[in-house]
Formats: sequence, C-alpha cells, structure tokens
Amino acid sequence: MREVTQALIVENLVKSYAPDRPPAVDGLNFTLARGATMGLLGGNGAGKTTTIAMLLGLLVPTSGRITALGHDMATDRFAALARMNFSSPYISLPHRISVRENLTVYGHLYNVAGLKRRIAELAEELQLTDFIDRPAGELSAGQKTRVALAKALVNTPELLLLDEPTASLDPDTGDWVRSHIERYRDATGCAILLASHNMAEVERLCGHVLMLKQGRVVDEGAPADLVARYGREDLEQVFLDIARGTRVGEAA
Repeated sequence: MREVTQALIVENLVKSYAPDRPPAVDGLNFTLARGATMGLLGGNGAGKTTTIAMLLGLLVPTSGRITALGHDMATDRFAALARMNFSSPYISLPHRISVRENLTVYGHLYNVAGLKRRIAELAEELQLTDFIDRPAGELSAGQKTRVALAKALVNTPELLLLDEPTASLDPDTGDWVRSHIERYRDATGCAILLASHNMAEVERLCGHVLMLKQGRVVDEGAPADLVARYGREDLEQVFLDIARGTRVGEAA
C-alpha cells in the first residue's frame, strides 16, 4: 500500500450558513504534510473555528472535500477521527470527575489499548501526577491546559488540531506547553494545525502559515518569508497589516 505523505488535504472548502450572508469559509485550499506544523491565522470572524469544526466532522461543508490521513471525511470520517485529536482551552472537560476519570473516558472513546499505562505515561510526561485524582473543575488554568493536552494525546494522534493551546497561560507555562508539543511532533511525526493569536508561538512552531480574512486565504508562506515580504520586524506586524488592510508606508 502506498504511504500517504499528506496528513490533510483541503480542496475548495466552503461553508455557508445562510444564502443571504457571505460564506464563513470561502474556497479554502491547502495541504499539510506529515510531521509538519501549519498555522491558521486570522482575526475574529476570519473562519478559523468553522474550518476546524469541519476538519473534525462537527460541521458538514457546504461544498468541497477534506481528506484526512488518506480518508475522505465525507464518507469515511470515523477511520480518520480515530487517528486524530483536538485541544482547546475554551472547551472544558467534565468538572465533577477527576482528571484520571476524564482521561479514562476519552481513552475508551478512542479504544486506546493499554489505557492505564498510557494515562500513567501522560501523567508523567505532562506533570499531572500531583492532581490526577482531583476533580477537573478544581484545577488552575495551567493545570487545565496540561490536562487538555493529555486528552488530545491520549490516542497518540497522527493529526493534531490545536486551537489557542497556550491562551491565558503565564510565559513559563506557555513555553513548557510549546516545548512538549514540539517534542511530541518530533518523536512521532504527527502533523499539527495550529490556530493561534500568539504570533511568537506561531513563528516558533510553524513552518508555514495561512492568513485568513473573511473566510479566504489572503496570504501564506513561511513566517520568515512573510515578515520579509511585508518589510516588517515580526509576524505580529504582518498580522496587523493584513487585518487592517494596510502595508508599510500606509496609515494604520
């Protein structure tokens, strides 16, 4: 069997919520290779969340095609979803049950073999041991983020979708989380799609970024290439140029 080198292929993806409104996602095309990290950037309303929801099979596209890990998400999404996972600090785990119980529930959903051993590995790697039997609702923001990452890694995914993985974290904890994501990617060859408003994080983790505006890709490239193209000092300034529709020498 021929090895699939592209973890994710998105072709002419469109999502419209109403015929009298512009599409939330309008003709999106990109590919994500195994072992690569791609940034999905844009302001509020740019289409990032809608795109991720379609990639996860939570929303049905109006048109277009998504192929994840060699599987067509329209006809064979469960085969792909078993090898994918997702993390966002904005989606809370059940508060009343413990961290261990949460990971057990999600591990069973993914049919993880040797689940007790896998949870023990994650607890050690992500430093969860001190609070693994504490109710998830009693954790600090940093602890909750580490648990959310453990949930996302419980099935050892080959494709990982991350939505603001270090939002609301202090710099030290944020750096720790980014380092673990890098180690996991390098060790497993996992492909990662990262939606973030932290441009320094994107510059560190991503080899390629897509800049979205009103559901369309308005620019893309390696972070360093975009910075050079726009004549800016960093990716945050490029982001502001695109969001405001300005370039160097124009009034902001």
